[in-house]
Amino acid sequence: MPALWIAHVTVTDEEAYKKYAAGAGVAIAEHGGAFIARGGRYVQLEGKDRPRNVVAKFPDVEMAEKCYHSETYQAALAYARGASERELLIVETSE
Repeated sequence: MPALWIAHVTVTDEEAYKKYAAGAGVAIAEHGGAFIARGGRYVQLEGKDRPRNVVAKFPDVEMAEKCYHSETYQAALAYARGASERELLIVETSE
């Protein structure tokens, strides 16, 4: 079953976060993922508001998790640490 990687982010250092986003995009593509929402318009209904919301679709949960733990993504993630406050989760779709 396909899976969604969902991130809710508040960026605190734009320059460092741009480096993260570039590397993360490479890692996601390398693992069969594709962005379906990336920082667009949103409506916060409940919970903590984060101004940047990103959704990527992967072939399955295992590939999404493999992407997260990959060397490419972890190298990119080093730029996000200290440059953002974020939540990230993977959820299997019902397709």
